[in-house]
Amino acid sequence: MCDRVVVKCEKAPAAIGPYSQAIKAGGFVFTSGQLGIDPSTGQLVEGVENQTRQCLKNIEAILEAAGTSLKNVVKVTVFLKNMDHFAKMNAVYKEFFVEDQPARSAIEVSRLPKEGAEVEIEAVALCPEEEECDCEESCCRCNH
Repeated sequence: MCDRVVVKCEKAPAAIGPYSQAIKAGGFVFTSGQLGIDPSTGQLVEGVENQTRQCLKNIEAILEAAGTSLKNVVKVTVFLKNMDHFAKMNAVYKEFFVEDQPARSAIEVSRLPKEGAEVEIEAVALCPEEEECDCEESCCRCNH
């Protein structure tokens, strides 16, 4: 079994710098911060509610590519450009985490990495153990 696996997901925006969308290690998946970028257009969606929704959809896609899901998220960090948007962000957030919500921090920041971004979200999720296999790859997701 591998100690560290880079997670790649075509259903979420590609990394725009020297980082990975997520890393799978030690039974967890650690996502990079996600902005409200629609992966089909490469553009930031408008408004804090839509950006929050898109951030969480991107995280959901990345987690699924890693073999886990939002229900296994244990910690979320939300970066808001304006804490006055907390209630709007929170209303959308509750749509994705209905019960047994993960631990969470929300932090106001002066800037985010893309002009017009109002929110960035990152998550840590448990990842179910994969069975050992005889595949040629050093790490696989064949789910036999």
